[in-house]
Parts: sequence; C-alpha cells; structure tokens
Amino acid sequence: MITLDKPDKLKVVTDNCIYYEYTKAADPLGSGAIAKIPFAEFGSELHETGGTRIIPLDISEKLGCEAPATSPALCANFVRILAGEALSTNFNATSHIFYVMRGSGHTEFDGMDIPWKTGDFVVLPVGKVIRHFADTDSTFYLVHDEPLLRYLGVKADIQRFKPTLYTAEDSLRELDKVRKEADAVNRSRISVLLANKEIDQTLTVTHTLWAMLGVLPKGAVQLPHRHQSVALDLILDCDPGCYTLVGTKISATGEIINATKVDWKPYSVFITPPGYWHAHYNKSSGDAHLIPLQDAGLQTYLRSLDIKFVLPNGDISAQ
Repeated sequence: MITLDKPDKLKVVTDNCIYYEYTKAADPLGSGAIAKIPFAEFGSELHETGGTRIIPLDISEKLGCEAPATSPALCANFVRILAGEALSTNFNATSHIFYVMRGSGHTEFDGMDIPWKTGDFVVLPVGKVIRHFADTDSTFYLVHDEPLLRYLGVKADIQRFKPTLYTAEDSLRELDKVRKEADAVNRSRISVLLANKEIDQTLTVTHTLWAMLGVLPKGAVQLPHRHQSVALDLILDCDPGCYTLVGTKISATGEIINATKVDWKPYSVFITPPGYWHAHYNKSSGDAHLIPLQDAGLQTYLRSLDIKFVLPNGDISAQ
C-alpha cells in the first residue's frame, strides 16, 4: 500500500483540484464553458450517390466532444449499401435504431437474421459486430448512443431488450388508426410512438432512445411544443411549403418569438436543440411524414424531459 502523506506524493491526488465561486461555475452553458447544441441540417445529397459506407452526421467539433456525435448523447448516420454488398458496424452503444429509407436486405446480429425493407424500423441492443447485407441498393437512417457511453467512460455489455423489428405495414397501419381517431378529436399531433414491452417505465423504443412516426396533413399546423431532449428529425416525404419554426421563447398568445425557419426536404435531417420551442407547418398540397429520434428515453427515466405544448387557446400544458 502507498501512503500519500508526503508532499510530493500527496500532490498526485490534489494536483487537479480547482475551486470556483458559485456564480462563476453554476451555469457552464450560459457562461459559454460548454457549447450550446446548434441548429444543423444534413441534406439527402449525402447519401444519394457513392459507394457502400457510413456517413456520420457529425457536429462533435461544435459540441467540443469526441467524434463522431450529432448530440452530446447520440450519433445519427446515413448508411448506404450497394446491392450485393455488406457493411459491418461495432459501436459501443446500448441502443441502435435504423429506419430503412429505401432498399431491402437483412442484418445479422447475435446469431439472428433480421430481414428489412423500405419503411421498416430495426432496433438492436448492445452486441458485438453487426453485419448488414443489401439485396438491392439500400439506404437507412441509423442512430445510436455511443457518444453518451464515451462521455461516461463505460463499456456496454448488458442487453436491456431484445432485437425488435417494426415493419412498415404495422407502423403505417397504426398511424392510420391514430389519424382516424385524430380526425374525430382534432388533435394537433398525429403520430405513433414506437415502444418495447421490456421498456415498461419510460414507454419508449429503448431505455435511452425515443422514436416517433408522424404525419402532418396538408394545411395542418402542429402547435408549438418543447422538451429537454435533442430531436434529430428525419423528413420522409413532403412538398414545398412544409417547414418548422424554432425559437427559445413564445409570446403570451403562444407564438414563437424571433423564430428560425427550417424548410423541410425529403430524406434530410435537421437538429432541434433541447429546450427550444418548435412548431411544424404544412402549407403544401400534400401530406408529409417525419421521424424524430431523441434521447428522450433517458430523459424520461431521469424525470427531466419536461415536455410542454401550447394549447389552441394559447395556454401551456404538459402532456
């Protein structure tokens, strides 16, 4: 045993000590010590051409964290696999989810062979090497939580849920059911949340991730809402005239003040920072669909999600 009682040895365990007066360190985000999560857009041109590869949607330099990362906890990626080719991944992550934007193939994971096609979601727990095989030219949107584990300095080794396939037929059928119900009650939001029987506390797709499939009908407005999770929004289909307004404050009548406008583009992704009010608008002649993926599973478990909605009368309500 080493006794740290001499000045030179004691220095080993005291050398990194720093003390701050409370007001100088209580708000690192406000002081600029830690970077805000920026707005960012990633266009479909990133995945429409080229060879088999992973395309990280990386803003780690702006966040001041290790690459690659799209938020402090998540990394979003476009994945392109040409017909007849394969691609392997081995992320240190507790959760992986990918949505097949186009194509067909299968994924080998932990002795399982999971088929997929356009419109399917595949959700995988921690594992070793994952191998994706494409029967036709394929592209999917993949999000995992490796940046969170890098920050914590831990290795994922416990599977919290089983591999799960949400087929296009099932998810679209459920969305259609919700839409018919919404027509009757005039809901602002028409969507279905993907969930897993084994994640029974947070009611989310994994214990860290949250996933939604939503439709914004033509002429519709989804009223402003906000939450403390980061939203990585994939737009599936839309006509010109679909957009999102984002801002930090709302007026007494429930309108976003000094909003930033983000025009929607098919098969593109944009980041909505946590805590920002955002509202979706469809002023086009057709319906539009979107898939927000968030770290809201983790935020819900921490009891810090704090999601709020502006009601039609301008009041704010938690839901």
